[in-house]
Amino acid sequence: MDELDETEVPTAGERLRAAREEKGLSLEDVAAQTRIPRRHLESVEQADWENLPAPTYTIGFAKSYASAVGLDRTDIGEQLRTEMGGARAPTTAMEVFEPADPARSMPRWLVLAAIAAVALVIVVMTWLSNRSLHDDNQAEQPAAAAPAAQGPAQPTAPAAQAAAQGPVILAATQPVWVSVKDQGKVIKQGILQPGETYQVPTTAAAPILTTAKAEGLKVTVGTATAPQVGPAATKVTVSLLPANLMKGPDAAASATVPAPPSGASRPTARTHHTATPAAAAAPQPTVPAATAPAVDTTSPPAPTNTGE
Repeated sequence: MDELDETEVPTAGERLRAAREEKGLSLEDVAAQTRIPRRHLESVEQADWENLPAPTYTIGFAKSYASAVGLDRTDIGEQLRTEMGGARAPTTAMEVFEPADPARSMPRWLVLAAIAAVALVIVVMTWLSNRSLHDDNQAEQPAAAAPAAQGPAQPTAPAAQAAAQGPVILAATQPVWVSVKDQGKVIKQGILQPGETYQVPTTAAAPILTTAKAEGLKVTVGTATAPQVGPAATKVTVSLLPANLMKGPDAAASATVPAPPSGASRPTARTHHTATPAAAAAPQPTVPAATAPAVDTTSPPAPTNTGE
């Protein structure tokens, strides 16, 4: 009688299959719900331990299967452990453990190969990028040198001529003392404050600027900005004619030198020649020489007359 009762007790796999069929589910449905391969679910139902992984994984599969078909997870797990003859593991560890399918895990060699491939791709892409940048730099250098070799003065000259058509404006970027003269006459003198500007009269024939703080001035000719009129912290005197300004401080400074000497040399030479004839006449030495004998000649007769 006891033997008959033992044979009538269904296995854990049979209980799982009966519950599944009662719910009208197929093995594919349970596999999709539990994410356990269909072959493992079928082996659990048939108690085919040879085609199942380690007991720990198998018990985990059975518990997930039981949850999907509405059976008690713990009851199915204990019965399956007894059928497999395994030792009882701590309940807390078994409850939190959700096994994965070992057949679905990626082989270690494949993971390492993928990492190596990604690293190789990164290295190759970096090398190609650096080489492309290097080639571009080499191509740009000869292209930039070619216009310089052809002569930069040619495009600069038309630009200077075009800029020389506008008015000359002095703009102060910091407090700076300036003196502007035209043919010796002062037309502007004083300190320009930052942001203050002064436009040179267009009627000025030969305007000349004197300042000791060239770095504090921004000089524009029309819409173009002229070079700095001189070195920093140095007193300079430069021409404010647009053509001279656009040629640079050396040209502007040299343009102020020839005019004064040429104008002054001629008057000086004339004055010199005029003074020379006046000095040559020199009547003073002749008069004393004539006066001395006259005094001597007159003085002797005076005593002669007195004696008589």
